[in-house]
Amino acid sequence: MRKRWISLLVTGLLVGGVLAPASPALAAPTFKVPFPCGQSWSGQTRSDHSPAYAVDFNRTDDLGDPVVASAPGTVDRVTDLGGTSYGKYVRINHGGGYSTYYAHLNGFNVSVGQTVGYGKVLGWVGSTGGSTGPHLHYEQRLNGADIQVRFNGALGLYWGTKTYTSDNGCSSGGSGSGTVDTSGTPLTVRSGPGTGYASVGTVADGTRVTIACQTSGTTVTGTYGTSSIWDRIGTGRFIADAYVYTGHDGYIPGVPRC
Repeated sequence: MRKRWISLLVTGLLVGGVLAPASPALAAPTFKVPFPCGQSWSGQTRSDHSPAYAVDFNRTDDLGDPVVASAPGTVDRVTDLGGTSYGKYVRINHGGGYSTYYAHLNGFNVSVGQTVGYGKVLGWVGSTGGSTGPHLHYEQRLNGADIQVRFNGALGLYWGTKTYTSDNGCSSGGSGSGTVDTSGTPLTVRSGPGTGYASVGTVADGTRVTIACQTSGTTVTGTYGTSSIWDRIGTGRFIADAYVYTGHDGYIPGVPRC
C-alpha cells in the first residue's frame, strides 16, 4: 500500500509538471544607442574586455559629451568608485531582470530612484576610475550577468569596431531656441559648421530660430563674444552661435551635439 501511494504521488507530480503552465519570459527592452539623436559613435568590443560583452564608445573630442538612457527605467545606482574600476557610473533597472551600466563618467545628471526615459541625460563622457582616456563603458545585463548588446533589436558587432548612429530620443524633441542679434546685418547661413562652408542663405537680425543640435567649428567673434559653437537650424543650415542669444554661455543644456 505504501509503495502504491508513493507511485501515485510521483505520477501526480509528473502530471502536474506537464500541465502547469510555464511563466512566460519577459521581453527585453528596446535598447537604443546611449547618445543623443543623430550622433554617430565608434563602439568597440573585444574578448579581453571586463566584462567581455561591454562596449567602449568613442568619437573625436568626446570628453564632456552627454550620455543618455538607452531605455526607460529607474536609476538604482549612482556611484563614484574614485580612481578604480568604473569610476563614476550610473546603473538603470529596466525591469524583467534587465539593467544597463554607464561608466567612467565625469559627472552625474540623475539621482537614485529617478525614473528616466529615452534620451534622458544621465551624465557626461569622462575618464574616471580605471580609464586611460575619455570614453563611455556601456553594458547590458540580464539577472546580473553581462549579455551581448542589442540596439533596436539588432545584435552589436562581436568582436571588433563598428559605427553606431543613434535614434535615441529623436521623437521627443530636445531642441533649443535663440534669437539672432547682429545689430541689423543679416547673418550668413552656412552649409556646415564653419566660415569655410558655402553660404546657403541669410537670417535677418531679430529672427527667432529653432536649434536642432550644436557642434564645434570655426571660431567666430560676434555679438556674444568669441565662440567655436555652431547651431544647426535646419538640414545643412548652420549659424555661428556667437551671434545668437540662447540664454546660456556655451552649449545649451539638453540640446544634442550634432
